Amino acid sequence: MVLLISSSPFTALVVIDASIKNDIATSISHIHLANHSLIKTVHHAAFITSTEVELFAIRCGINQACIKEGVLKIIVVTDFIHTAKKIFNSKSHPYQSHTTAILSELCRFFKTNQENSIEFWKCPSCLKWRFHNNVNKDSKSFNPTLSFLCKISWDYCKKTDSDNIINQ
Repeated sequence: MVLLISSSPFTALVVIDASIKNDIATSISHIHLANHSLIKTVHHAAFITSTEVELFAIRCGINQACIKEGVLKIIVVTDFIHTAKKIFNSKSHPYQSHTTAILSELCRFFKTNQENSIEFWKCPSCLKWRFHNNVNKDSKSFNPTLSFLCKISWDYCKKTDSDNIINQ
């Protein structure tokens, strides 16, 4: 099935993963179109939850796939399918800002062509599928180097910002 999809010039394969190490989250998405790797996106953020980083990875992957000319189908491959389900949950939850952004992008995608579609595929890391395994390795390979090892708290960051403003 993947070989058939990867040969299609109209299907974007979005493979995503995320990890958190030392309070630094890394989200990575690889976009493949017609069996060519087009875009590799890497983002880092500090002090966020795993659900937030997973939704952000989905959001970035979908955004990148939607801007590609001629894409009619998007397939999102992830090992956090439970988080992807939150996108379509209409109940109130703390991650609605991400889900709103994702749904608004998908709305534009579907309005451009009635034939457009999206699918979410679950791919656990233990399967070591080539595309997902590469993204998984990338997300876990980031080694954050902290500037102030003993001063990594949010309060310290706010104090530093305040001191800089006062100095200016």
